[in-house]
Amino acid sequence: MKRSDADLLQGTLDLLILKTIALEPMHGYGVSVRIRQISQNVLRVQQGSLYPALYRLEQLGLIDYDWGISENGHKAKYYRLTRAGEKRLKQETASWERLSSAVMRIVEAT
Repeated sequence: MKRSDADLLQGTLDLLILKTIALEPMHGYGVSVRIRQISQNVLRVQQGSLYPALYRLEQLGLIDYDWGISENGHKAKYYRLTRAGEKRLKQETASWERLSSAVMRIVEAT
């Protein structure tokens, strides 16, 4: 069974969402598009994963939203980080850097 690159996303979705929203407030679909763009089409977040994660982050007080009008003229929630979200983003980023560094040391071991 071949694993797809998207399988690596498990456990890192919150980090990706928080970082994307930190760049600028955006609606849910915009978050998905932006992650795909920045990752050069390697990471694709499906709606079935994205919206429950946004809801969870909102319930944790890490993101909040304002209502706005999307590019296609529909009413949409535009998510932004809260102070708690900024703090969590820093923690998650540091944790990811430690983990990815450790994995690279193993991969590059001779």
